[in-house]
Amino acid sequence: MSGTTDKAKGAANDAVGSAKRHLGEAIGSDKLKVEGASQQIKGKAQQAVGDAKNAVKKAAADVDDSADRNL
Repeated sequence: MSGTTDKAKGAANDAVGSAKRHLGEAIGSDKLKVEGASQQIKGKAQQAVGDAKNAVKKAAADVDDSADRNL
């Protein structure tokens, strides 16, 4: 999966998790609150993975560009 895909899926999980958590708070469902919080954490982790993949890809491209310029 690409970094951008990870970030998009992470943002979706974060948003859905937030909605679940807020709904759980509104209706007094501890189960829904916990599920929502867990999904938010998963989403934030996916976004972090996407950020890391993008950073590695950019660093590799920068090294490649630098090597090409020095040849």
